[in-house]
Amino acid sequence: MAYDRYVAICRPLHYGTLLGSRVCVHMAATAWGSAFPCAVLHTANTFSLPLCQGNAIHQFFCEIPQILKLSCSQSYIGEYVVLVLSACYTIGCFVFIVLSYVQIFRAVLRIPSEQGWHKAFSTCLPHLTVVTLFISTAVFAYLKPPSICFPFLDLVVAVLYSVVPPAVN
Repeated sequence: MAYDRYVAICRPLHYGTLLGSRVCVHMAATAWGSAFPCAVLHTANTFSLPLCQGNAIHQFFCEIPQILKLSCSQSYIGEYVVLVLSACYTIGCFVFIVLSYVQIFRAVLRIPSEQGWHKAFSTCLPHLTVVTLFISTAVFAYLKPPSICFPFLDLVVAVLYSVVPPAVN
């Protein structure tokens, strides 16, 4: 989405060439293809954990940190490695998005009319806000130290990254 907005604002005359259906298919396939191994690794790691504290989690959906709290094994280092790798991947995507928006904002600031500024910023800022909210709360939820244990805070953070972004998007 950030690349789409970048091309639409910074290179509008080349939009059809740079973002044809073939490019969109490649970008979607890359996103799905890069997320699929992370999902498979998380699933394999969590299914291999023995659960000795029951199977009820205090969350409205099943997520990895809550499952790790139910594990009686201390051998979930592999899951933490996958979480850190996923966080690095996510932060890398976020950096790409921010760099795209820096280029967009540089181009927008060259627009002479205030109406053009308003139109461009009203298109870009909501997307950037939603992405920032999603990534920051998800990173907090998954990478916070286990010593911080506030069930209500976990629930609020989970709602912030799983319900709010799709609702406002």
